[in-house]
Amino acid sequence: MVQRINVAVIGATGMVGQNYIRLLANHPWFEVAYVAASPQSAGKPYAEAVAGRWHMPSDLPEPVRKLVVGDANDVEAARGKCALVFSAVSLEKQATAALECAYAAAGLPVVSNNSAHRFTPDVPMIIPEINPGHLDVIAAQRKARGWTTGCIVVKSNCSIQSYMTPVWALWQAGYKPRTLVVATLQALSGAGHPGVPSLDIEGNVVPLIKNEEEKTENEPLKIFGRVENGVIVKDGSIAISAHCNRVPVVDGHTACVSLKFADRAPALAEIIAIWRAFKAAPQELALPMAPERPIIYRDEPDRPQPRKDRDADKAMAVTVGRLRKCNVFDIRFAGLHHNTVRGAAGGAILTAELMRARKLI
Repeated sequence: MVQRINVAVIGATGMVGQNYIRLLANHPWFEVAYVAASPQSAGKPYAEAVAGRWHMPSDLPEPVRKLVVGDANDVEAARGKCALVFSAVSLEKQATAALECAYAAAGLPVVSNNSAHRFTPDVPMIIPEINPGHLDVIAAQRKARGWTTGCIVVKSNCSIQSYMTPVWALWQAGYKPRTLVVATLQALSGAGHPGVPSLDIEGNVVPLIKNEEEKTENEPLKIFGRVENGVIVKDGSIAISAHCNRVPVVDGHTACVSLKFADRAPALAEIIAIWRAFKAAPQELALPMAPERPIIYRDEPDRPQPRKDRDADKAMAVTVGRLRKCNVFDIRFAGLHHNTVRGAAGGAILTAELMRARKLI
């Protein structure tokens, strides 16, 4: 039996923070021992701090109800209470970056949902099935910053996870991507709560999500990159063009992808076989949050669909379908994942599990 370690959630009263609390309830490796949020929530029992705004589908976990909320800016208050910090704070970018560095400098590993450190060269941006080797940069990160046990690891933007793992599986099988054109159909929950006003989104599609296209076009290049001289070097051989749209779906991000390979294209039947057979480090290590099947291919011509497929395999799998030849590139397909589980708190928890398995926590 693995001994559970105490963890903290900072930004614990927001939507992502609440998802951490929900998903960590009864986790076999981690136990929420400390929660922190804004000064306005500090000093209150967690149940009082989220009264009237607990937005999760399950009840507030009993062990967390009476935890007194700390001030997320008070790093010293977390010392001795936890061995790992999940960061879901909602601050200006520079303030977020500085706060996460302060927690790391205090000796605490930080796994962050925020974008502040995604392009910091010595901070790994992890999708556990794709680039677990990027965790090797932590040794150089600690040395360069004078940290001992502290470090910072981030997760990627949620929308790219609906197609990154299927593309990576093909690359691993010898079919390197060269060009991707992606149109994302992103759920309302990706905008937090209360999100998009109902009169703006009901019966509508909004073809702008601020900064989303830039993230979609650039983050994969770091994830597909390599560790070199203590930093992560982006892969510059792949071109991505993205259209990002907000749609009236509650949960579940969909991506419609057209893909051109660097060399020859595999047959469609081979692609499906590659996807169905794909396993990676989280599955090999049997990590608690890992889906048994990281990629699920659906044969039905009208799948994947958010309502039918977002919760597949603990809401941690990527579901793909509609694979067919492309008239412009080589192939096209649709991918889907649960944006607030796989794409947010669940993906970060899986990353923390991978870090523990590799004795980085």
